[in-house]
Amino acid sequence: MHAWLCTTPTGVDSLQWTELPTPQPQAGEVLIEIKAASLNFPDILIVQNKYQIKPPLPFVPGSEYAGVVRAVGAGVEHLAVGQNVACLTGTGGFGSHVIAPAAACLPLPADFPLVDAAAFIMTYATSHHALIDRAQLRAGETVLVLGAAGGVGTAAIQIAKAAGARVIAAASSDEKCALCTTLGADATINYSSSDLREALKAATGGKGPDVIYDPVGGDLAEPAFRSIAWRGRYLVVGFAAGPIPALPWNLALLKGASLVGVFWGEFQRREPQANAAMMAELLDWYRAGRIKPVIDTTMPMAELQAAYARMGSRAVMGKLVLTR
Repeated sequence: MHAWLCTTPTGVDSLQWTELPTPQPQAGEVLIEIKAASLNFPDILIVQNKYQIKPPLPFVPGSEYAGVVRAVGAGVEHLAVGQNVACLTGTGGFGSHVIAPAAACLPLPADFPLVDAAAFIMTYATSHHALIDRAQLRAGETVLVLGAAGGVGTAAIQIAKAAGARVIAAASSDEKCALCTTLGADATINYSSSDLREALKAATGGKGPDVIYDPVGGDLAEPAFRSIAWRGRYLVVGFAAGPIPALPWNLALLKGASLVGVFWGEFQRREPQANAAMMAELLDWYRAGRIKPVIDTTMPMAELQAAYARMGSRAVMGKLVLTR
């Protein structure tokens, strides 16, 4: 097998396409031939030693991927050789093969495209857990999605619309706002050229959004929180802008608002049955055409370093997927 190996976490330039022995699965594991792998924000951080999870060296980056089961270890009964699966294991995806825990594999219907599958779990599981479980979103409520043209943002728009909500999509360019409109956003805000608070007042008649979905953090957090509706829920999803914001706590008091943490990975670990039910619902929504990953572009696995550069420039809308 071959894989992009990180021996020194000093950035993408340190990754080398390396020939390695093809491993065999142990009990509870499967060997997957990777056909597609998506590039996510944690994949940028992990090769710079800036991610909260620091795998032992050397490691193969690539948190999310899809492919074909080529061998199964002892005790694996729900997966078979030749079956298509999607996985999110944190590492291992940027290569030709990977060993994955069988329990971490999502069996795919035969007609589920592997490019879509490689861009499915992280964004839709995070957004569904955030909006449906943590925010308890109700039909008719208004959702503000920050960073709305990114991977989790585009998924959040689709899930909020599937739940019957009104969606205000906020993004950093007119082009990104236009994409959000095609996904069903009822209103858009370009926060690079508009005052976010004034735009939210206009879009909500002064009421403010009931739910704020924030994977961005940074300077947008405080003006967004100041705009939240009475009894609003502010979803802390991530910090793509870099800085972790410090909010005045009196804002939550004055609006009777909740600051709600979203950590899908821990939800998956602690509540596996609830997570399995959620993933089954998401697969049903995909089959029904209610959700579909937005694929910015596909690139050959050999062009991983160019893909990192595109991701780092914040030019990606939706998901970037590497294929073999």
